[in-house]
Amino acid sequence: MTRRDEIAAGLAAVRERIAAACASAGRPTGDVTLVVVTKYFPASDVGILADLGVTDVGENRHQEAEAKAQECADSGVAGLRWHFVGGLQSNKAAAVAAYADVVHSVDRVKLVERLDAGAGDRPVDVLLQVSLDPPGRDGRAGADPGDLGALAAAVTAADHLRLRGLMAVAPLGEEPSAAFARLAAIRNEFVTAHPEADWLSAGMSGDLEAAIAAGATHARVGTAVLGSRPSVQ
Repeated sequence: MTRRDEIAAGLAAVRERIAAACASAGRPTGDVTLVVVTKYFPASDVGILADLGVTDVGENRHQEAEAKAQECADSGVAGLRWHFVGGLQSNKAAAVAAYADVVHSVDRVKLVERLDAGAGDRPVDVLLQVSLDPPGRDGRAGADPGDLGALAAAVTAADHLRLRGLMAVAPLGEEPSAAFARLAAIRNEFVTAHPEADWLSAGMSGDLEAAIAAGATHARVGTAVLGSRPSVQ
């Protein structure tokens, strides 16, 4: 089996899972955008994905993402939207905004000015990462739900950023459906205040069905499409 065959099989399986989850939730399949996360996979895989009709690819690490986006552009891979989905360091935010079309992980106000400065003259779509972890948990990422209002106001006031919605990750050790039920409630309140910001980025290879049932509009999937990540990183 060629690498293209492997990716095509994984992609078809994930698309079937998304379609089934949407049908179960009474939603049209077109409600959900698949973002294929290509962390540690080569730019050649991104080219295969583009040939197979994928338009949205995600990356977790700035240095790898920047190089891969440039390599794809140099090799003529066009029509992609690059999503930065990993934790964002404030000293790299401006550089990320120079190539990312969507940034999923804005969780503090200090990132906003730097993203806005790095965007140049093009708009960058922004999702606010909200934490579903209990307070005090080690490694906790994301803003407290109570801080979303101030964060949204900062993004809205920026010249080159567009507030699109929320992103979250289900906590380890918790049933995803319970975590995403909390997320749905947070999102409902958020959209009431910001009706234009109705994107919800949630769900990965192991829990995309629960996320779609809770209203996810973007699923971030890597291994289910591309296989196990390379051992040499």
